[in-house]
Amino acid sequence: MVLWWIGNVILLVVVLPVVIYLLNRVLAALERIRAASSDILAGGVGLIGELQGVPDGLAVTDRTIEEVKVGAVRYAGSVAKLLG
Repeated sequence: MVLWWIGNVILLVVVLPVVIYLLNRVLAALERIRAASSDILAGGVGLIGELQGVPDGLAVTDRTIEEVKVGAVRYAGSVAKLLG
């Protein structure tokens, strides 16, 4: 019977504070992760507004590439005729 009391006292005095300490550390890390994920979400939402013009920019790029391709083919044909 006395051994049970010693075990209970050790549990309350040693083990329980260690468990509470570790739990506080885990919860603090969880709060930091939650804050970081909220910042990431806010940044992602802000980035969406910056990406609205991307399709139009890609269309301009496609037209420019097509124009350069036509000019390059025309130039290569002229050079081929000159060389022979």
